Amino acid sequence: MLTPKTDKTSKTPARKSADRTPTKSKDTVTLPEAMTGRASPAKAADGDKPVFAYIASLPQPQRGIAERVDALASKTLPGLQRAVKWGIAWYGVGDGWCFCCGGFAGHVKLMFVNGAALKPVPPVTPVGMGKATRGAELASAGDLDERQIAAWMKQVAAVPGVGKRK
Repeated sequence: MLTPKTDKTSKTPARKSADRTPTKSKDTVTLPEAMTGRASPAKAADGDKPVFAYIASLPQPQRGIAERVDALASKTLPGLQRAVKWGIAWYGVGDGWCFCCGGFAGHVKLMFVNGAALKPVPPVTPVGMGKATRGAELASAGDLDERQIAAWMKQVAAVPGVGKRK
């Protein structure tokens, strides 16, 4: 037996969703707290120009840190390719993307694809970036150990299937 609906105006309570889209100011973006979903509203695009624009949109100190990571990558890896993907800057050589660098509230995440194979293994295991991804969270320019990061960049770029053709 069917029961007639008695109240046609009642609604199911609206489900609140977490807003993961950062708000945009005139010159900079408001950065999310953690790496959960999109990092920023930066549009996906290949090339140097979109990455430089993304870095320029970051507030200090994240901008300064990201600029130093970008300069180190340029100096360390011949044939460096840049792109903005998933709201952060990605870097690669050959046929693959090797690592990414993105600004977040209070720090910059530098994550290496297949970072679990690097020596020494970078200390941070991010959520949602794959089981082998490892990296570092840089809260200030003083946290940037250029020698170690350059060594990781070289190692990850040399891995067949990630940084080079097989």
